[in-house]
Amino acid sequence: MVRKVIWPLPAQTQLAEIYKYILKSSYQNAEKVKADILASSRKLPANPEMYPADKYRKDNDGSFRAYELYHYRIAYRITEQEIIIVRVRHTAIEPRNY
Repeated sequence: MVRKVIWPLPAQTQLAEIYKYILKSSYQNAEKVKADILASSRKLPANPEMYPADKYRKDNDGSFRAYELYHYRIAYRITEQEIIIVRVRHTAIEPRNY
């Protein structure tokens, strides 16, 4: 089964904030980081379990996974029909239990 990648509004907002922050110093870098994060999420349906279980997720049944790209941590959840991007944050930011 091929799952669809979903970017809920909170994750979209987080990515937009990252873009705006990087944009202050470099348009080219802001574009590259945004494009590469989006491209990485589009690869998930081919192998949703390619990344390890999210170690910061409490009571993780293995459906929550995460990976890092450009010092940003992208957390996602695998369901029967979807891959939901849960959160995008800089790795220097202390993770909250979510």
